[in-house]
Amino acid sequence: MNAPGVSVRDVAKRFGSHPALTGVSIDIARGEFVVIVGPSGCGKTTLLRLISGLDVPDSGEVWLKGRQVSGPRRSLVPAHERGVGFVFQDLALWPHMTVQQNLAFVLERRRLSRSDRLSKVGEALALARVDAFAGRYPHELSGGEQQRVALARALVGSPELLLLDEPLSSLDPELRDALRDELGRLQTATGVTAIYVTHDRKDAAALADRVIEMRAGQIVRSTPM
Repeated sequence: MNAPGVSVRDVAKRFGSHPALTGVSIDIARGEFVVIVGPSGCGKTTLLRLISGLDVPDSGEVWLKGRQVSGPRRSLVPAHERGVGFVFQDLALWPHMTVQQNLAFVLERRRLSRSDRLSKVGEALALARVDAFAGRYPHELSGGEQQRVALARALVGSPELLLLDEPLSSLDPELRDALRDELGRLQTATGVTAIYVTHDRKDAAALADRVIEMRAGQIVRSTPM
């Protein structure tokens, strides 16, 4: 039997006196699209950061595809070796780099020839339908185009897990609806396991195989869609 794509086991995290997560446990199947909903401050982003390796739990464990990657107060596998693509709420595109350079930078740790890197960048740009903007800088793009570039950058390394932290929250409703559909298409096309954090129930209804609801640092409900 295959191990889950993601397994979080009794994880807790505090920031000072504030308990961000308390006894959180969840298994996510490979290829599953999970949407986590809940109010601001309930621990959604903290959970993504622990899974990605940007932070470590105070207690508990994080496993990816049957391999333990974090334990209490320690990272066992560095973030860049976890096979994770992350789309941040503020997108975090590097403003001094072109679209193509933003994607190519992700591949610099890989032992790839220049032609292979360019090929992978081209494939990711085409998949996200932003290949026409390869030579532009982020400030030359619309909000929706920047969102697509951020998705392309997260996918260029062929991640086994895609984490998305409120990636559509700053967009107007019409563009948000369009990019929500696009995100669903991308996940279906790649088959990547995805965890999407939002407070918007429409996102959950449109995208999720399963919806997880969080309150005050705990999972209170898990509902198949």
